[in-house]
Amino acid sequence: MAAETLDGLTAVVTGASSGVGAAAARRMAAMGASVVVVGRAVTRTRAVADEVGGTALPADFARFSEVRELAQHLISRVPRIDILVNNAGIVSPKRKTTSDGHELTVQVNFLSPFLLTSLLWEKLLQAPSALVINTSSSLYRFGKLNPDDLDQNRSRYGQMRSYNASKLASVVHAAEINRRAPDTMTAVAFHPGTVRSGLDRDSALVTAAKASLIGRRLTRSPEEGAEPIVRIATTDRGKLRDVFYNRLEPEPLRTPATDADLGARLWQRAHELTHAST
Repeated sequence: MAAETLDGLTAVVTGASSGVGAAAARRMAAMGASVVVVGRAVTRTRAVADEVGGTALPADFARFSEVRELAQHLISRVPRIDILVNNAGIVSPKRKTTSDGHELTVQVNFLSPFLLTSLLWEKLLQAPSALVINTSSSLYRFGKLNPDDLDQNRSRYGQMRSYNASKLASVVHAAEINRRAPDTMTAVAFHPGTVRSGLDRDSALVTAAKASLIGRRLTRSPEEGAEPIVRIATTDRGKLRDVFYNRLEPEPLRTPATDADLGARLWQRAHELTHAST
């Protein structure tokens, strides 16, 4: 039976200074959860945290050093983490390289969430029923993933090619967590829908299209985009393994997300690139 409240639970929501993350933080706080609001924009992150009565921890996922600092703050300041929502994300119209030497989209959308989850692994295991929620996209099914070339240095950069691959990596990551973690930890990825949010902040054309009258009719609000997070957080954990939430409906994982060999290779490569501890 699904839970009706989140009383007594602590949720960490990344990418929560605006958009889906901020909306999820509001909903989860309204349902009784203690929420840690993580975001890149310091002022907006603090504003959301103040609004929901939570804690603000600014962090830029384009920098591994800030992800590590975030993890240390969470480990030392938060008694328990019941729900980790890996929601920070971006889509970049042009190839950009982070200070860590990685393509921006794959670092923000996958490598940094992988690093954070790994650093918080032991903390998550302290919860009686920990849940990791990865914001992905239904476009993961079109992704091509090569663990040996996550930065796509061997191919010409494409905005959607990189985005789709990063979202496939998020789904594979969730599936591999379920293979490696004990029964007290569950992971699931989901599609929020096409949402009017800051995801396309580097693309003026896409942002303008979503803001148009037609665009608003074809897209969803951040509040609607956050609905799957709430649905997942209140669903029996046993029903969350080996599924992908396409908006509010669970569906079987599609290949190659079900490929255990790919999951193991991706995990190992991400571990090497991020120097994660798990």
